[in-house]
Formats: sequence, C-alpha cells, structure tokens
Amino acid sequence: HEAVRPDAAVVSVRAPSPDQAVRWAADCRAAGLAVGCFRPPSVPDGISRLRLTARADLTEAQIDRAVGIIGDTRP
Repeated sequence: HEAVRPDAAVVSVRAPSPDQAVRWAADCRAAGLAVGCFRPPSVPDGISRLRLTARADLTEAQIDRAVGIIGDTRP
C-alpha cells in the first residue's frame, strides 16, 4: 500500500457507504488503529469517511503500519 503526504494533519479516506464506513472503522480499531468515522448527516457531501490525525511524533514504521491496516481492512 502507498500513501501520499497529506496537506494537513487530518486525513480523510472515503468509504463506499455509511454501513461500510462503520464496519471499516471497527475493523481498523480491532487491528489497533484509532480512526474516526463520519457519515451522513455529519458530512455535508453525503460521502462517508474515515478520519485519521497525523502527529509529528509518528515514526515511518507507524505510518506504514497504519496505511497497511487501512488497505487490508478496506471493504
């Protein structure tokens, strides 16, 4: 899996549907990755998302692990 450098500390990943977003977030959390889950009506565009927050103290290995978990659990 590959990720691009984000423009901000909060990273949004689109999910296919509200139900799949909830399940995807739960699968990420079960794998040890803390993520938020936003779905209508809290997202104005109607597109469900996972939300992650990057921090300056994250190592390259931790970022790689997060990207792997997101990719591996993607619905």
